[in-house]
Amino acid sequence: METPFASYEPGHEDGKPRRSGRFRQVPLRLILPNLVTLLALCSGLTGIRMALEGRWDFAVGAVLIAAVLDALDGRLARMLKGTSRFGAELDSLADFVNFGVTPALMLYIWLLQEVKSLGWIAALAFAICAALRLARFNAALDDPDKPAWSVNFFTGVPAPAGALTVLLPIYLEFLGLLPHWPEFAPLVALYTIAIGFLMISRLPTFSGKKVGMRVRRDLVLPLFVLAVLVVALTVSYPFEMLTLATLAYLSSIPFALRSYRGFARSDAVLAAGDDDGDESETDLDHLGEKGSNDTP
Repeated sequence: METPFASYEPGHEDGKPRRSGRFRQVPLRLILPNLVTLLALCSGLTGIRMALEGRWDFAVGAVLIAAVLDALDGRLARMLKGTSRFGAELDSLADFVNFGVTPALMLYIWLLQEVKSLGWIAALAFAICAALRLARFNAALDDPDKPAWSVNFFTGVPAPAGALTVLLPIYLEFLGLLPHWPEFAPLVALYTIAIGFLMISRLPTFSGKKVGMRVRRDLVLPLFVLAVLVVALTVSYPFEMLTLATLAYLSSIPFALRSYRGFARSDAVLAAGDDDGDESETDLDHLGEKGSNDTP
């Protein structure tokens, strides 16, 4: 019996749909990563509702959960070998809502509306920067000329980090360091636009993709304890931990730039050495040709 719904065709990693029989079932490994992505989208949308109701701790928590789920869905898809073009497109759309629309609306509802059009322009600018950053990221995936070490860096601040970073003024208010005064709204608007520009900038930032891929056996138990401590501290002192994480992340950008330039400089030196070697071989070839011609 046919259903009125379109069939689910996730496709291969190359984007080509699978050719299957009429009643062929879809493996669960292709569905699970997309379910995680949808849960992240639900969390991001719930953050908007919490902001409208003035429950800012839950709103921030919803964005944080969306960021954690976003970090898990891609790794889960690769681990289960369930990557697909459908999942990539769904992930991009969810990221735009969770880390572009939701933080922008939260900041506008929280304080930016005090400066009316200026606040709305700042919110729009951040959301647009998030969309542009995600589009550029998807386009860069098809670049075959990227060096192997580029996996250690993102180009610009990634969308999840940008969303958690742009909410720093809300963290500071909960810590009692930033009064909820309309006079601070222009500064918050400028900060929002600045984080948006960091997202679409060419500044390299640490990706952390290689962190945790391999762990020494003697460090497994301490790692478990450290993970539990981080989670416990985040649950008990969320705004303190988020503030420290945000400041640490912003402080890491100059170090990421320095590391990136070091890798690029090494590549340039190697390329110059290869060019010199090629020129030397060419000169030797010419000398050999001349000597052979002079030989009787």
